[in-house]
Amino acid sequence: MDLNNLHCFDLDQPSLEGFRQFISCWLYRDKNLAFVVDPGPLSTLPKLLEELQVAGVEQLDYILLTHIHIDHAGGTGALLKAFPEAKVVCHPQGVRHLANPEKLWQGSQQVLGKLAEAYGEIIPVAADKMISSDQLEKLGIRTFQTPGHAQHHCCFLFDELLFGGEVAGVHAVVEQGIYLRPATPPRFLLDVATDSLRRMITLRPRYLVIAHHGLVEPAVKYLEIASQQLRLWVRGVVELTDSTSPLNEENFARWLQKNDPCYANLGQLDADIQKREKHFLGNSLRGMKEFVDQLDPEQRRSL
Repeated sequence: MDLNNLHCFDLDQPSLEGFRQFISCWLYRDKNLAFVVDPGPLSTLPKLLEELQVAGVEQLDYILLTHIHIDHAGGTGALLKAFPEAKVVCHPQGVRHLANPEKLWQGSQQVLGKLAEAYGEIIPVAADKMISSDQLEKLGIRTFQTPGHAQHHCCFLFDELLFGGEVAGVHAVVEQGIYLRPATPPRFLLDVATDSLRRMITLRPRYLVIAHHGLVEPAVKYLEIASQQLRLWVRGVVELTDSTSPLNEENFARWLQKNDPCYANLGQLDADIQKREKHFLGNSLRGMKEFVDQLDPEQRRSL
């Protein structure tokens, strides 16, 4: 694997405030192999096709999906129309939803509302276009099921490079320090998510591609931060739940600013990106609150 053969395409959406340097598609191409990871939603497909044309890509062998959420996989069926020779690899639980995306589309609308409409509909993927991840092993690409952000999440290890999707949450470049935050929409289970991170840490990758957003190293450092953040954020939900202060996004953000040095770097981001991040904070809070509400008092104290 040669990093010079790796390319990131930013799939910005100017119609949505702050949706830049957020949705990304990654291309790897050498003389023997060409694949993309997470082609993005239907609304950004024209941008992706333009980028692929500029890069001189005439054939794709594979489309790898870290998970089937609309902002990562919604454009897959449409991309196949431009590259019909490509095969799709995703988590086994995602296959039927891609083949018949009606429930996936309804769920996207329920969770994301108008944002789902902005992303665009989900085009079905023919069953004969989807293959088992076992067929990637001969190419040196290993697939790992990593539930946490979603039950149908997986990571792809290619030599020293881990395509991590949202296993480590969301990242943005800041001038000082690191900005990283969890992405834990319902249904969230703390032990499941941290186990996925633990298993990725044991692989000792050098590089980590974070779908939202960027290539970072050393990968293990970011994965470890992500694992620590999950427990820290859940503890924050517990503390606010048990306090006299109401558990809402404003109070939770205030708690994080005091207790999470990575989230405290939010203020270094541009104003529009800060607004985007504050919007998605609510999704993570809802997932964590549902998890905490199911715990008994002893389980809460152990966190």
